[in-house]
Amino acid sequence: MTDSYEEPAPTPPADRATLLDGVRFAFGTLTVLPARITRWDRPAARTGMACAPLAGLVVGLLAAVPGVLAALGGGPLLAAAVTVAVPAALTRGLHLDGLADTADGLGSAKPAEAALRIMKQSDIGPFGVVALVLTLLVQVAALSNAYADGWARGALAAVTAAVAARLAMTLASRDGVPAARPEGLGAAVAGVVPRRTAAALTALTTVAAAAAALPLGLPAAARAAVAVAAALLAAELLLRRCVRRFDGVTGDVFGALAETAATTALIVLALG
Repeated sequence: MTDSYEEPAPTPPADRATLLDGVRFAFGTLTVLPARITRWDRPAARTGMACAPLAGLVVGLLAAVPGVLAALGGGPLLAAAVTVAVPAALTRGLHLDGLADTADGLGSAKPAEAALRIMKQSDIGPFGVVALVLTLLVQVAALSNAYADGWARGALAAVTAAVAARLAMTLASRDGVPAARPEGLGAAVAGVVPRRTAAALTALTTVAAAAAALPLGLPAAARAAVAVAAALLAAELLLRRCVRRFDGVTGDVFGALAETAATTALIVLALG
C-alpha cells in the first residue's frame, strides 16, 4: 500500500469544518461509499477522523447483513467468510494492504527511511503475506465461532469490530502522533484530533458497544466493552512500535492499526 488515497484539490484553510465536511472526509478516505470530499485541510481532517467510528458503524452494518443471511442459509463458516469479505471490498482492500506493507516494513529490520521505501513498493514480501493470511484466518475463525452462537452474536461481533477498528484510527490521529512522511493520508491526519475528543469518543464507543450487547445478557455486554478496550490496547501497542520504527505514522500504518484492532475485538468476542 502506498497511501493511495486520492487527494482532492486543496481548499482555503479555515478554523473549523462542519460536521458534513467531516462525514464526507471520513467516508471518502476510509471507504468506497459515495462521499465527495469537499475539503482537504486540517480542520476537515480533525472532524473527519473524529467521525471515523461512524464510518466503521456503517461498514459493520453492511457486513453484518449479508453475514446474517449467510448464517441463516449456509452456516457459521460461510457467514464468517462473507462478513470478512465485505469490509475488504468496502475499503478496496487498503487496510489489508496497509497491514501487509507495515508488516514488511517492521520485519525488514532496516532504518526508518529504508523501511518506508519498502512499504511504498507495490509488491508484498514474506512478512506481509504471513500477516495477511494469519489475520484473515483468525478473523474468519473468530466470526464463525460467534455466528455458531447465533446470528445476533455474529452480527454484533462484526459491527463492534468494525467500529473499534476505526476508533483505533481516531486515536492514532491524536495530538502528539507525528507523520512519517510529508505527504499521504498519514501526513493529512497525524495529530489532528484533540486528546479530549479522542478520550470522549473512546468512552462513548465502549458504552455504546456494551449497550448494544446488553439484550444478549450482562456477560455479553461486559465482553463487548472488554473487546473494544482490548482492540484499542493492541492498536496502541502497534502504534507505538511504528512511531519508534518509522518516526511517525503513514496511511499503511493506519490500515494495520484498523486490522489489528478488528482482529483483537473478534478474538475477545469469540472467547465467550
